[in-house]
Amino acid sequence: MGTRLSVGVHAYEHTQALFDGRVAVDGVDAVFETAPLVSDIFRRAVEGRYDLAEFGLTYFLRTFDLGDAPFLALPIVPNRNFRHSAIFVNASCGIEKPQDLAGRTIGEFALYGHDAGIWPKGILADEYGVTPDQCRWVIGGTNHPLPAFDWVPQPVPDGVDVRHAEDGRTLGAMLESGEIDALISVDVPQAVLNGSQKVARLFPDYEAVERAYYRRTGIFPPMHIVVIRRELARRQGLARAVYDAFMRAKDLAEQKYLDDAAKQHMSVITPWFSALFEENRRLLGDDWWPYGVGANRKAIDTFLRYHHEQGLSKRRLTCEDIFVPELLDT
Repeated sequence: MGTRLSVGVHAYEHTQALFDGRVAVDGVDAVFETAPLVSDIFRRAVEGRYDLAEFGLTYFLRTFDLGDAPFLALPIVPNRNFRHSAIFVNASCGIEKPQDLAGRTIGEFALYGHDAGIWPKGILADEYGVTPDQCRWVIGGTNHPLPAFDWVPQPVPDGVDVRHAEDGRTLGAMLESGEIDALISVDVPQAVLNGSQKVARLFPDYEAVERAYYRRTGIFPPMHIVVIRRELARRQGLARAVYDAFMRAKDLAEQKYLDDAAKQHMSVITPWFSALFEENRRLLGDDWWPYGVGANRKAIDTFLRYHHEQGLSKRRLTCEDIFVPELLDT
């Protein structure tokens, strides 16, 4: 193919082999670039700096409502996380169960409907009957003031009360003081990290809740996807070569953990890590971070439904709408 590509992606352990040259994209001269904040990669992608880039799922989906939607997705999921643990509450405001969030003022990190907010809001609606229109929303930074992201569409559905935090204010401080009742955030409030008794998680035993959610649904929530510019997606074999390279890099990272189990993961500094690894392996299997449409279809379809139900997509998209056609068989 002889193609030169600029690629923006965070330097995770499962992408590291692409950065250090252990894995190459066949037939492609790919230059990989990262950034201290993954949102900087998203912004640079919107500005046209990359041919391929890691993109938050909601940031990607919002481009579909543009007249000239620039990207299609590859079924590469570089970032995923369970998100019951992303819901925080003021410990004095009487929120003891999810249903108590109805009628409350809730902060949300960065924008109305960030990736780590869409999942919990969807779960709250599906499983507890609490929908976004029942709450008031304040958008901002969790631990640092954050201006509104002006480089991505920010739709707000009719009937939902949304405002941005005042200049200089942080949602974490507003939660601790009781100015807001709850917070949904990819960032953990500093008060929680400091052990403050004024802020708590809605689900104190969130690991057990998230494991039960996976057993019930089979969903390990995807947060980010890798996207490619549409004109490049039409080049025969290019998307497949990129997908295969990301797959090889991820498989190397997974295989290291599998191999190191024989030595009780001596290279990992976390105590009792091997016990955690075995517990995760029993639940998630040997490929606990799957790529491909087949392994992710239910999770992606669920996110697409939530995105539409929460008023962030004009229509209910499908996997066939968003993925490069030649990779639908993965």
